[in-house]
Amino acid sequence: MNSQTKVCQNCDNEFTIEPDDFDFYEKMKVPPPTFCPECRIVRRMSWRNERTLYHRKCDATGKDIITMFSPEQPLVVYERDYWWSDKWDQLESGRDYDFSKSFFQQFRELFEKAPLPNLANSKSINSEYGNHNAEVKNCYLTYASFRDEDLAYCAGAVNCKNSFDLFKTAGLVQCYDNTLCGGLNKVSFSYDSDDSVNCDFLHACKNMIDSLGCINLRNKSSCIFNEQCTKEDYKIERAKYDFGSYRALEDFKKKFADFIKKYPRRHGFIHKSQNCIGDNILNSKNVYMGFDIFDGGEDNKYVIHGWEGMKDIYDAYGYGGNVSNSYEIVDTGLEGTRNLFTVFTHACQNVNYTYACQSSANLFGCVGLRSKKYCILNKQYIKEEYEELVPKIIAHMNETPYVDKKGRFYKYGEFFPTELSPFAYNETIAQEYYPKNKSEILDAGYRWREPETKQHKITIQPADLPDHIKDVTDDILNQVIACEHAGKCNHQCMGAFKIIPSELAFYRAMNLALPRLCSNCRHYARLAQRTPFKLWDRTCAKCEKDIKTSYSPDRPEIVYCEQCYNNEVA
Repeated sequence: MNSQTKVCQNCDNEFTIEPDDFDFYEKMKVPPPTFCPECRIVRRMSWRNERTLYHRKCDATGKDIITMFSPEQPLVVYERDYWWSDKWDQLESGRDYDFSKSFFQQFRELFEKAPLPNLANSKSINSEYGNHNAEVKNCYLTYASFRDEDLAYCAGAVNCKNSFDLFKTAGLVQCYDNTLCGGLNKVSFSYDSDDSVNCDFLHACKNMIDSLGCINLRNKSSCIFNEQCTKEDYKIERAKYDFGSYRALEDFKKKFADFIKKYPRRHGFIHKSQNCIGDNILNSKNVYMGFDIFDGGEDNKYVIHGWEGMKDIYDAYGYGGNVSNSYEIVDTGLEGTRNLFTVFTHACQNVNYTYACQSSANLFGCVGLRSKKYCILNKQYIKEEYEELVPKIIAHMNETPYVDKKGRFYKYGEFFPTELSPFAYNETIAQEYYPKNKSEILDAGYRWREPETKQHKITIQPADLPDHIKDVTDDILNQVIACEHAGKCNHQCMGAFKIIPSELAFYRAMNLALPRLCSNCRHYARLAQRTPFKLWDRTCAKCEKDIKTSYSPDRPEIVYCEQCYNNEVA
């Protein structure tokens, strides 16, 4: 089949479906999409709330719990340990399929009755203030992280310890405010840098020791602003920069930002990979429009944040752990195959339209099931009944599509409508990567949730904090500090924040000034450092070769192709 150009029913922009796309859709027995790739990304993200947490009661035990579901949502929410127990009947919420209603209407009705786990955490210890974490210990306000210990205010951290304010990092110890970094020890304020020790303000550096304010360096030590120093001179010069002072730290941030402007950026990071287009791709093959794909992506397209074995996947966010032959999935994987239109679904085979289902097979339109087979809308069927009914439901979805408030049609093959998500747009990661203000969200037909007015009694303004960490007393642990943004930004601002004991000890040990922003606003500042999940055509600033890059043509950075970049920095 030839390429086809379609018009997105959401944004009205044109997008192209290629012959290999049609082959994939035919293999998966799904129709071609009616939303463009970017609108499909946003739609999936609108079903994943990572960092907006609430207090509410467990509907089974009455216990106070922390949850990702806001209190006013008409849902049944169980504390996670109870949800995983055998103390309740998973099939009690099951119902017959009603051919007089649309499928998505019935799915939402089931969603409001089937018990949900309060958080998407597993095997975690003393880390209840976080979400989408696995095997973490003593982690606070940390999200989407794995196998970490003693962290706070982190997101996407893997195998990290005793660190604060990390974003998409792996193997960091005693680090602070780093983004897209790996293998660091005692390194702060760095971006896209690896395997370095005792450094601050690195950008795209590797194998550095005792260095400050460097970009594009490899295998160096005792460098300041890319200038080589002797060990003795480095100690003298480094002592002139005291990041225990907030004023000195902010001045250096501005100086470093100006310094790196004159150096080239690599068009994208694609390492040990074949035939891949995107950014931040490692050990993969045949990946197109992939971002943050690590170790084993093969034949993937329109995918973000995948890890450890992902084959024949289209349209995914937060997936991996040996998942294959799947389409339109979020937080899905762990030995899964043929997962279609799924959220928070693990170790499942041949499932369609599921949420919070685990270790199951042959499900259609199910919520909160574990170790089940042949269920539709949480009702048990025998194999023959299931196989007879599912094609009828698919035909009904095409004949009687769901129509949302903006007139968008949802037949079989469309992911869940955003307006049916249990989360408001501004509670989800869609707001992080595709931010919108209230009017834009409402105009798009999505839901906005007014940020809660926190009942903080602010005791100190950021301007009144001591400039230097050495002048901060233990009494700071009793203070409620106003965030500098004061809730006026679009960053899920908390309005105020506190310093926790381990955090204060860390700042003192590392000689770092107290922050003036809440942890959410600091997270959004790190988000702003990275390029978007989008590619543009432009030319290498050195050789004028055509390249695809996540640096848009109107950005000021100097962008090189891989060969020119390596020739200059190696």
